[in-house]
Amino acid sequence: MRAPIAHGGGLIAAQRRRPDAPRPWIDLSTGINPVPYPLPPLPPEALLRLPEPEQAAALEAAAARAYGAADPACVAAGPGTQALIHLLPRLVPARSVAVVGPTYAEHAAAWRLAGASVSEVPDLPAAETAQVAVLVNPNNPDGRAVPPEALLLEAARRAASGGLLVVDEAFADFDGPSVVPELPRAGLLVLRSFGKAYGLAGLRLGFAVAPAPLAAAIRAALGPWAVSGPALHAGLAALPDAAWREAAAARLAADAARLDALFAGAGGAVLGGTRLFRLVRHPNAAALADRLADAGILVRRFGYAPDWLRFGLPAGEAAWARLAAALV
Repeated sequence: MRAPIAHGGGLIAAQRRRPDAPRPWIDLSTGINPVPYPLPPLPPEALLRLPEPEQAAALEAAAARAYGAADPACVAAGPGTQALIHLLPRLVPARSVAVVGPTYAEHAAAWRLAGASVSEVPDLPAAETAQVAVLVNPNNPDGRAVPPEALLLEAARRAASGGLLVVDEAFADFDGPSVVPELPRAGLLVLRSFGKAYGLAGLRLGFAVAPAPLAAAIRAALGPWAVSGPALHAGLAALPDAAWREAAAARLAADAARLDALFAGAGGAVLGGTRLFRLVRHPNAAALADRLADAGILVRRFGYAPDWLRFGLPAGEAAWARLAAALV
C-alpha cells in the first residue's frame, strides 16, 4: 500500500474543515480550464449502448489531427492520463527510472509500485543512466519547458539503448511546445490530457501517442470499451474545434496576466506556470492559504516547498472579485 499523494482538489474536505466559509467555494487548486467546452446535448445512446470500436477509432483520429500526429495508429485513447500513467510500467518493464522534478508525483509512484528504482533528477542530462526518463513538459507546478529538439535528441539516445522517454504534455494545449508532430519516433511516448484544456476533467479522457506497436499494446492492455460513451461524444465534438481552442488560448493568456498582477499587489512573486495555473512564492504562504480558505477559496499547497502556492484561474467576475478581496 502506498501513502496518499497530495493533489489539487479535495473541495469537500476543505468545506468540512471550514463549515462557516462563504459558499459556493472557489476551487483554484487545480489547473483546469474554468470555462468548459460547450458540449452539444448528449445523445441517449451514449449511455444506453456500449461504445463501438469505430467510435474509438474516430476519436483517436480526431486526437491525431488536433495534436498533430501523422498517423492515428500512433494514438491510443484511455480513461484519463492517470490510468495511462499507471499502465505504462506494466508494458515497459524498467529497473531504473528517472523523473525530472519536482513535478506531478503520480509518475514516480506508478513506477515504484511496479518495482522500479525511481530517482528524482533536476534535468534530463541527470537521467542519463536510467532506462526510462519521465518529463512533464511544460512542467507542473513551475511551467518549465524543454525545447522539442532537446527531447528528440534524448529520445534518439534512449532508442539506441532500448530505453524510453515519456513526455507528459498535460498542459501543452495552450503553452507547448509539443513533440507529437515528430512521432512516430523510437524511444518516445507522449501523454496528452483532454480534461484540463477543455475544462471537462470529470469525463476522464486522455491519450498516449507512441510508435504504432506500443500504441497497439496500450489499447490491448486497456481492453474493450476503455473510453465511456459520454467521453467519446465529448472528444469527437471538441477535438476538431480549432477555433474554440484559439479563442480559449487568448482568453487564458489574458487571465493569467491578470492573475499575475493580483499577486504583485499582494506581496507574492510569480515563479512560473502556464496559462492554466500560476506558481507563486509568498513569505507567509501558509497564512495566506488559510486566509483564502476562510474566504471559501481553495489553492494548492506544497509540503516540499512551504512558501509555494499554485493558483488556477477564477471563473467569472464574481470569483475574480472574491479572490482580489481575499488577497488584500
